[in-house]
Amino acid sequence: MFGFSSFSSLPFSTYQITVSPRPPGGDDGGHWTKEERKRYKALQKKLRIAEEKRIEALKADAENRKKTIADLVDPPKPSKRNKNKVQSNQEVSVDIPSNLANIDRYIANLVKQQQDLQAAVALREAKLRLEQELAIIEARRQAELDDEEALLLLL
Repeated sequence: MFGFSSFSSLPFSTYQITVSPRPPGGDDGGHWTKEERKRYKALQKKLRIAEEKRIEALKADAENRKKTIADLVDPPKPSKRNKNKVQSNQEVSVDIPSNLANIDRYIANLVKQQQDLQAAVALREAKLRLEQELAIIEARRQAELDDEEALLLLL
């Protein structure tokens, strides 16, 4: 680099080009589009609702566990109507995934969608940074070529 910016055919000095890094993340200055921000907020809302349902399911599960244990320790008295009937103590066990497991899978899916959205925004920001750096390098290359041409004309 010779530093002869007065011979440059560019309408601006190469030293005027700056690349300002963006902080990573959501609404704090990143390059989020309106649709991405809307989608991210919708995912946050769904995640918040799913977490509330998970807490309710945990409470219900704990209550059912307490009731089951209480019934095992102190079985409920049979009603008078069923006293003459023959009772069967067989229970049918069906392998149905619990509501809590379904909620956990749903929450994991929402978190993955949020991470994918954040990764897409980060990739786009990285692409923009690379394009800016490429523009700076190209402007500097053009300035050097112009400087070299000007020196050759002076000789």
